[in-house]
Amino acid sequence: MRAIFLLPIYVLSFAATAAQTLPATDATRVSAPTLDTVLVSGEQPGPGLWKVMRRDSDHVLWILGTQAPLPKTISWRSNEVEKIIASAQEVLTDARAELKVGFFRSVFLLPAVLGAKKNAGGKTLKDILPPDLYARWLPLKQRYLGKYDDVERLRPILAANELYGKAIGKSGMTNKNALWPVIEKIAKQHKVPVKEIDVPIPVDNARQAIDDFKSTAGQLDIDCLATTIARLETDLDAMRARANAWAVGDLEKLKSLPYPDQRAVCLNTLAANANLREKLDAAKQRIRSEWLDAAETALWNNASTFAVLPVTELVSSDGRLAMMRKKGYLVEEPQ
Repeated sequence: MRAIFLLPIYVLSFAATAAQTLPATDATRVSAPTLDTVLVSGEQPGPGLWKVMRRDSDHVLWILGTQAPLPKTISWRSNEVEKIIASAQEVLTDARAELKVGFFRSVFLLPAVLGAKKNAGGKTLKDILPPDLYARWLPLKQRYLGKYDDVERLRPILAANELYGKAIGKSGMTNKNALWPVIEKIAKQHKVPVKEIDVPIPVDNARQAIDDFKSTAGQLDIDCLATTIARLETDLDAMRARANAWAVGDLEKLKSLPYPDQRAVCLNTLAANANLREKLDAAKQRIRSEWLDAAETALWNNASTFAVLPVTELVSSDGRLAMMRKKGYLVEEPQ
């Protein structure tokens, strides 16, 4: 079951973030991305910390804004973060969604899972994509996936996931969370408890979940791949610039760069099925509410708490930090 839901879970980790979509217009299409931005390397400090306080107390919630992707060649170390974690009473993770499926049920359903990953009737991407979109897919596939021809039989939403992941890697970046192991190690060294915020998505009927996923094949599925292609054609260099801005702590540069994101379109594919839409909506709501509840509890109970959230959450007008402002908390951006 994990293979089917790889993309949605990746999306859900960012589900509370405001996302803009990149239109696939003729004016934005290019045959191959030009990567002019040189990625930084070595030890980098990352951005400063956001500070959240109650108006009636000196209790503080310190938040590090995370960014993905980041340059592969950096190692992150922040003296400021180390000092704050050392004196904190708790560390909060970001909320994350996790499927709950019985192991034996998933094993018995493996053939059905593999079938759900592929296009119906043995069709390939060439058979189901519009000719102009397939013509744009081919050079990106060759550039980033090479001779991986099995991808041609995957559904567009899963082909998009494969293409995007490989493109990030071959452009000198990584979606791997390089920050959390450092944070976790510091917390362990100083015996600071870590509160993990997991949002379970129950899958009571695995067969029904497979059928629900199969039912989302169609134009929205194709739209997910089209928007992913458009982003890789136009935004890779800006991704590298954003990665650099985070690494060196240039918040103004990070805020000034546009942030197109194909994931909202890909989520629409899954939301076309009523059962999946209900689960996705519930998970998104719980991601927000459970993190906010944990943050407010920490502000009430702890003199100092350290937390992490995506940078886009911290700078967007409807992110979780904006919601805390509306609740009356004092928020200071890093200087």
